[in-house]
Amino acid sequence: MVDQTNDEREGRSVENERASDTAYGILTDMIVDLRLPPGSFLNEQSLADQLGLGRMPVREALAQLAKDRFVTIMPRRGTVVTPLALDDILGMFEAREAVECGIAYIAASRATDDDLEALRKLVKTVDDARVITDSEQFLKDDHAVHSFLIHMIRNPLLQDAADRLLLHSLRFWRSYWRDRPPRQEAMLSHAELFEAVEAHDSVRAEKAMREHLQSSRQLVQLLF
Repeated sequence: MVDQTNDEREGRSVENERASDTAYGILTDMIVDLRLPPGSFLNEQSLADQLGLGRMPVREALAQLAKDRFVTIMPRRGTVVTPLALDDILGMFEAREAVECGIAYIAASRATDDDLEALRKLVKTVDDARVITDSEQFLKDDHAVHSFLIHMIRNPLLQDAADRLLLHSLRFWRSYWRDRPPRQEAMLSHAELFEAVEAHDSVRAEKAMREHLQSSRQLVQLLF
């Protein structure tokens, strides 16, 4: 029997890591867009067959998704897409407020002319979706606004944490709107936030973000 060289072992390790990353990305998308709905049980082999990947990369992806709280591993029962309980949703809003208010504060101080032009277009796109009460388009465009603000501050450590929070938020709102008629008054504007960022007013931007998130949370508490 011929021993593997270090290069061969490292090559296989890198290949498996890439497959795991691929599985993680695809499964995250499927959870966030509700193809894998909250509460559904997941089978490693079925997912591997569906994705055209090995079982090990899928297992590693599920382990990471569990760390990120998108799935829950239940001993002797299996792996389930994490349900959307009210306490968890309110906790998500609390986390978003803690993180995104600071992001808005920093973004207002660092915004370049190019940043502002791009943000202006994104906010207009969200407002257009509000006018026609297209809930799915609104959610995508709203997500784009919040994501862009995060990337405006150019802090990779903070971006990673905030990006995961936004994916949890997007999953929740898709589930929320799935069984409800679209309502324009529930699709909140970003006008005040943009004006504050455009004016490079960090305190006002932080306040606008806090009010935006608190209004969203109140909507959930009233109707959930």
